[in-house]
Amino acid sequence: MSHADGSADPSAITSPPTSPRLLPLGDAAWTLEFGRRLDPALAEQVARLAARVRAAQLPGVVDLVPTLRSLTVHFEPEAVEAEALGAQLLALAGAPGADLPAGRHWRLPLCAEPAFAPDLAELAERVGLRPEAVIDGLCRAVLRVGLIGFMPGFPYLIGLPQALHLPRRATPRTRVPAGSVALAAGLCGVYPWDSPGGWWLVGHLPLPLFEADHPQAPAWLAAGDRLSWQPVDAATHAALAADWAAGRLRREDFLMPEDA
Repeated sequence: MSHADGSADPSAITSPPTSPRLLPLGDAAWTLEFGRRLDPALAEQVARLAARVRAAQLPGVVDLVPTLRSLTVHFEPEAVEAEALGAQLLALAGAPGADLPAGRHWRLPLCAEPAFAPDLAELAERVGLRPEAVIDGLCRAVLRVGLIGFMPGFPYLIGLPQALHLPRRATPRTRVPAGSVALAAGLCGVYPWDSPGGWWLVGHLPLPLFEADHPQAPAWLAAGDRLSWQPVDAATHAALAADWAAGRLRREDFLMPEDA
């Protein structure tokens, strides 16, 4: 069972099928659906297929939209025969395994002091860990962006330690502050805008993940990127927020050296 902000109950997690279903989306797109549940293994299959389709440079393909369990391929009907393209996509999906595309690697600050982590203590109790152990496990994990969705710039991050998997909150909040780092259903997310939400709030990012006036890429993160959290205290959190507001920081400052 899934929810409006994309989370699902852990009981919904399943293993991926051996091959995707090919589903028409109007007359100018195909969706390849690897499953109907949220599962990191499905997201990896989607990422691999998206990389293969990009590398193949298939005529007529104009856009790819990956999700955690499917890939939608938009094409120009005048430039390609739909059935032939569908067969090509299925062939690529069935090709031998390949490494996941590396993507960029971000290292972003996370403040988990009580004022910024209203759900941390309760979440820790529910999973049988100390709050410090929850944050340590979160910061040790290298997460991968499965997709950007729900709202502009919202990343769905997979790769959360199994110990931190739990359902979303029973009662959603009517307002989650922008920058909140949250967990639910085996996923980690960051709210780029003030909005309602039902995930567990465990920290805060003092930087925007969406810049509406950016000329090339308003969203910092993209599907396939990796992300590591760096724990910071409240004073460092405030200093980073001030430096960003004053223009002393750029998004590129938070890329790992090999990607900067």
